[in-house]
Formats: sequence, structure tokens, C-alpha cells
Amino acid sequence: MKQNHPSCNLSDCILCRLCLPDWIPAVELNRKVILLRKGQQAFTEGDVVKGIYFIYSGVMKVHQRWDHEKELIVRFARRGDIVGHLGLGKEARYPVSATALEPTSVCYLEMPFFESTLKVNPELTYALMRFLANDLQEAHRAMRNLAHMPVKPRIAQALLTLKNQFGTNNVGFLDFAITRQDIASFAGTTYETLFKVLNELNTGGLIQLNGRDIAIRDEAGLAAIVDPGGR
Repeated sequence: MKQNHPSCNLSDCILCRLCLPDWIPAVELNRKVILLRKGQQAFTEGDVVKGIYFIYSGVMKVHQRWDHEKELIVRFARRGDIVGHLGLGKEARYPVSATALEPTSVCYLEMPFFESTLKVNPELTYALMRFLANDLQEAHRAMRNLAHMPVKPRIAQALLTLKNQFGTNNVGFLDFAITRQDIASFAGTTYETLFKVLNELNTGGLIQLNGRDIAIRDEAGLAAIVDPGGR
């Protein structure tokens, strides 16, 4: 990992935005800004927890082993998000891995300093509590869907989630270069099944495929696949 030290953007970084002004110099002294290459891991599932990461730019996937050859993507994290917080539990090892999907810059704090930061910055502590609660809710939803939802609705849900998180470019395609394998891992299915379902959705006019790019053309139609009853 290459270390750098650019100026922190106070409007985007939750760490600096919610810390007391008097604490910012301490953050400046203790932080490390790390540049990750595409495909490089910040940490690996099972690693001893050493610190926490705030994404300054770029996109990462948070994933865990599904079996010996497959992975399940838990979520995607982008600018302003926190990565490594799952290591805050009693088990001092990361339960997931975090991998850069494009060149990514992260602000890294070692855990002892981060814990001290939480003790003296109540707004940051409260925001982290809400973030953890939301993350837990999303994890429960994803596990429920994986257990009970057929594969086609899971893929439709994955596409809607990607659009909501990353938006679209000026011609309507997802504004995020993601591989088919990563979409499959996010939906909890195989590449072959994803390929088949994407072609079905494309033929039905719900999405448009252009090489690796995907555009959602009928969001209501995808939502109806996810929840046929419209609840």
C-alpha cells in the first residue's frame, strides 16, 4: 500500500465532519492516507484488527468467503463510507475482506486512536452507532433474501441497489464499472445464472446491455420482480 497525505475534504469525510474542531489536529497527526491499486485489499477476512478506514475516493467491495471457491459481496463502499467497522466486536479479527474495485484513497486510523476519538467526539460516536445499525439491518435483509428469495428477484434487487447507490451516467448506464462476476457475487448466484437472467431482462426491455455496461430501462418492472405483490 502506498501512503500519501492529501488535504482532507471536511465536507465529505464523516470523521473530520463530526469531530470536535479541537480534535482535528490530533486526527491530522495520527491518520495515514493510503492509496490502493485496483484489486488490492485493505484487509483480508481473518486478519487481526489493527484499524479502521474512511474512504476518501474510489470504490471498494466488502466480501466474505461463501465456500472454497466463491465469495459473497456484502456491500459496496464509496467516498465518505466507513470500512473495517465490523472489526470493532469482541472477536479481534475482520469477519470480511475489503478490496479496491478502482484506484482508491483511504484515510486509516489505528484502532487505539480511533477508540480514543470515539470517547471524546459524541457526534461521531452517535453517527457510527446509526451506521452500524443500518449495516446490521441490511445484512439481515440480504441473508433473508439469500435464503428465501428466488435468484431472478435477487438479481433485480442487486441492479436496483447499484443504481440507487451509484446513479447513472449521462446516457443512462450505471455510473460504476462493475464486472458480471461481482454482480453475481452481490446477488448470491453464479456467473452463468446471472448471464442468463440478464439476457432475459434485456430481451424483456427492463434493462439494456451494451458490452459490460448496464442501463435500467424499467425500474418499476424490476421492482415488481423483487416484490410481485407490491407490498
